[in-house]
Amino acid sequence: MKRSHPWWLLLLKVEDMSRSITIQKVIASPGVGSFFFDDQAAIKAGAQRDGAAYKGKAQTPGFQAVREPAESVSVMLVLSDGYIAKGDCASVQYTGVGGREPRFHAAQLAAQIEQNLAPQLWGVDVRSFRRTAGYAEKVIDGLFESKRAAAYGVSQALLDAAAHAAGHHLMAQVVKDEWGIESQLAAVPIYGQCGDERYTNVDKMILKRVPVMPHGLINTRELVGADGAALETYIGWLRARIAQLRSSHDYEPVIHLDVYGLIGAVAAGSIDKTADIIQRLESAAGPHLLRIEHPLDAGGRDAQIAALAKLRQMLKARGSKVGIIADEWANTAEDVHLFVKAGAVDMVQIKTPDLGSLHNSIDAILDCHQHGVGPVLGGTCAETDLSARATTNIGVATGVTQMLAKPGMGFDEGFNIVFNEMNRVLRSAKALNLADV
Repeated sequence: MKRSHPWWLLLLKVEDMSRSITIQKVIASPGVGSFFFDDQAAIKAGAQRDGAAYKGKAQTPGFQAVREPAESVSVMLVLSDGYIAKGDCASVQYTGVGGREPRFHAAQLAAQIEQNLAPQLWGVDVRSFRRTAGYAEKVIDGLFESKRAAAYGVSQALLDAAAHAAGHHLMAQVVKDEWGIESQLAAVPIYGQCGDERYTNVDKMILKRVPVMPHGLINTRELVGADGAALETYIGWLRARIAQLRSSHDYEPVIHLDVYGLIGAVAAGSIDKTADIIQRLESAAGPHLLRIEHPLDAGGRDAQIAALAKLRQMLKARGSKVGIIADEWANTAEDVHLFVKAGAVDMVQIKTPDLGSLHNSIDAILDCHQHGVGPVLGGTCAETDLSARATTNIGVATGVTQMLAKPGMGFDEGFNIVFNEMNRVLRSAKALNLADV
């Protein structure tokens, strides 16, 4: 196939050809994610659990069943010096809702990458991640239906390639250098995700002194209960269990719960009643700080911003210190900007697969910092070890407020991957005299 590029792409092909490292081949292999793609609309409509499966009919376009195995695509860039840079395309557990693109199918996406994207990347110099990521995103936008999933994996490989070209192999340092981040590479708090094992996995988190926990996966009305009673009971158990199992009194983790809009649903859409429930939950959590992710769902981005702003203002006026976190409807860097500019939330989950190319996540994180809003570097249980390591480097470089232990729903594995990658980066940077850490 002929290698043709627009004239301006020559800017990506370097001034000093003696030092250039270019893409010579693009390979893509279908893979699996670490959990499942779940049809959230069907689950909210009453699909019943049956062991690890769900009974009922799919409702979201792209799904054949309510629960389907998560998929991934590994993107491999063979460089001119023989190095193979890698990244994984992935999508979130609840695809196709909340403004997100439909689920992708790995075999189809891998074929598209090799057939349609590869010719556009041949010969591209990889030394500037920010520049190549922007170019690749534009190409992908014109070629793919699963734009964000594709750009997510390709950008990880490009970041890996840029770190290799720099000689130090630290993706975090590439981010710090290219965005001009003055702060040093530093450890950030990790928050654990318990999945459906809301008790056993909490014990593991306490024993491992996880600073933010447990996410909770509060995805059915029953888990919230009438007027929040069931969730209040669970938070009370959390507080007691922490006190019982912690090894020292200086361990006081933040309690972070993702409620998938269900507090608002239980409150019949009333923001007043939603605030009442949240205040009771805050009392149950004391002395631990409480963060609530996606407390209500207003059905669209602008409506969500308005509703969360009203809720947050109401809580602050009542003296509440609960952190309100945006999730659904904050799917792009532009969306995140609108949430933080409006002062609608205390924190925003930067759900990395939803933002596509990694440079968008970096921009969104720095935008949060600029507006005094805490960036939560999230993602999904449906990702891979490779994507988790790449985003860990971003969290370390940008100093996020907290960073999800991912992938998977078993907790131990995701915590292992993120914690160890963070420490590898920091120790390597110090040993190589790249950072004062």
